[in-house]
Amino acid sequence: MPTIEETDWEKNKVPRSWSQALLWIVGAKVEVSGAENLPKGPVLFVANHVGSFDIPVLIAHLPKPFGFISKIEVLKIPVVGAWMKIMNCVFIDRKNRNDASKAIGTGVDVLKNGHSLLIFPEGTRSKGGKMKPFKAGSLRLAMDANVPIIPIAIHGTADIMENNGNIMRPAKVRLTILPAIPFDAIKDLSSKELADRVSSLIEPFTN
Repeated sequence: MPTIEETDWEKNKVPRSWSQALLWIVGAKVEVSGAENLPKGPVLFVANHVGSFDIPVLIAHLPKPFGFISKIEVLKIPVVGAWMKIMNCVFIDRKNRNDASKAIGTGVDVLKNGHSLLIFPEGTRSKGGKMKPFKAGSLRLAMDANVPIIPIAIHGTADIMENNGNIMRPAKVRLTILPAIPFDAIKDLSSKELADRVSSLIEPFTN
């Protein structure tokens, strides 16, 4: 019987192929380091948010299947929304505080059920500029689900589009997968302390 991760890999095959094709078309060259830092089992990936190509780059090159937290408006995009549901993505209505809290609960359930998730705690793209402060709330997912955090540093995705007047061009992208932060190392931290710690680990690799 296949493991949960093996099943998730099957679900991610089509989005992964789409993402790889898109990056090939635009001429993006992606360098990945730190794959040896990925443990077995569910994790919460925490990444800085540089540009619109962050998600395709991660889906195409991160050697572990995952869903991600996304704004609910994406569900309206034909085909894309349906595949995101299959990938165990969690949708959040940022205009509704009660719905946001509910989405966190859904995310905890996804992690407890053995699936990995990815969040962008900045909440918006830096577009290649200075990394923005991490919002603490979403990092509760790891605490409440008792899973490790995997920090990921993204560099260069804004050069594919945002830094070119939204015209897609070839670019070099770097993904750095940092060592896991085990649950025992975060369980006694406040959400703000955890956000600051993860942010401080990622930021040196974003330049």
